[in-house]
Amino acid sequence: MTPATGSAEGSATDASLGLGNLLDELSWRGMLHDTTPGLPARLASGRPIAGYNGFDPSGPSLHVGHLVPIFGLLQFQRHGGRPVALLGGGTGMIGDPSGTSAERNLLDRETLDANAVTIRTQLERFLDFDASAGDRGALLVNNLDWLGQIGLIDWLRDVGKHFTIPYMLAKDSVQVRLDRGLSFTEFSYMLIQATDYEHLHRELGVDLQMGGADQWGNITAGLELIRRRAGIEAGAADRGAEEPAHALAYRLLLSPSGAKFGKTEGGTSVWLDAERTSPYAFYQYWLNTDDRDVGTYLRWFTLLGRAEIEALEASLAARPEARDAQRALARDITTRTHGASTAQQAEADAAAMFGDRDPADPAQLERLYGSVDSFEFSDADVTAGAGAVSVSSGSYSSNSAARRAIDQGGLSINGQRIAAFDQPVPDLIGGRFLVIRTGKRTKRIGRLRN
Repeated sequence: MTPATGSAEGSATDASLGLGNLLDELSWRGMLHDTTPGLPARLASGRPIAGYNGFDPSGPSLHVGHLVPIFGLLQFQRHGGRPVALLGGGTGMIGDPSGTSAERNLLDRETLDANAVTIRTQLERFLDFDASAGDRGALLVNNLDWLGQIGLIDWLRDVGKHFTIPYMLAKDSVQVRLDRGLSFTEFSYMLIQATDYEHLHRELGVDLQMGGADQWGNITAGLELIRRRAGIEAGAADRGAEEPAHALAYRLLLSPSGAKFGKTEGGTSVWLDAERTSPYAFYQYWLNTDDRDVGTYLRWFTLLGRAEIEALEASLAARPEARDAQRALARDITTRTHGASTAQQAEADAAAMFGDRDPADPAQLERLYGSVDSFEFSDADVTAGAGAVSVSSGSYSSNSAARRAIDQGGLSINGQRIAAFDQPVPDLIGGRFLVIRTGKRTKRIGRLRN
């Protein structure tokens, strides 16, 4: 595995923060939902600890919704723990009922393997996988490696016998799906996740599983399996014995603004893959964060300290139009996800689109095309004149609307004010681009159709 790059550096070099301070860090950042009772003492003991979080490889890329567990692992590593990222190559063939209203599509092994390669690359931007980090170096594992080797009879004997049907039915992740239908395949997911935890505990010494609050039932099933297979009686911790394994749950991220986190206004996911969500669109997603949400996102998705975040919140309260907090958030998370130079480019592209001057660099327009309000045009559209091309671009609904805007000085193309409907179209930028500005700020990019 390659070392983490970009702003992920430092994730495994800040062990001076101390494992004993991890829960306080997660608490002030607002991320902590719950832990098992013995975890604070285990972290404070100073003994090395490995903790894992699972990632579903059913898609070819992670999206911003995955940043919650990613930053949970990153904080864990910063404080001196060893993060283990578990790719669910095996469970991805089954599906997890938690947080879903319908059964997921089951993917074949070839597709899951291809997705796993991409996800691994994305995780390396956040976590330090360098072996030189010692017992803090991140590990990446795929549960297909062991689940694929287990026989049905062995699994029923070694795992299934430890759980009763009432125990499984009592879990929230199962309860919410009973009325709408839950296949036995998905019903078994809880025990398969428990199998993962027990395997990692036994083979890699993993003592902590982390996940969202909606995963608590599955996580605690893993604790139960570890205890039972180790022959530890229930209630042993109450009699002074140390628990063999622990759990930590993050709060579910609910937006105070009412917007669903991780989705654009159009309802599409915001991906970490630059081919699926351009760096400009990624940057713009964070820049457009509602004022009510930005403090939360700064705490969850950056490593900025408390004083710096509170200063940004004070700036937001004093001068909300400056959007300093949003800019700091967008710059930081885009740098971590795509690298410093790409983040600077995205910031410059945003300034070009929303500044007083129109973008005029062909390379910049090529990057922006498709990520902003765009259109295609033909040579015939150009020949028809400036007013006509503004209508065919969709900037105006009719010729009369375009004429009124032109009379009021409201249309410019490629930085030139259009004074008449039949005025010639200015020279194309780079031989193929038009930038149509309507009003003071609204800009659309057109590209000559091949």
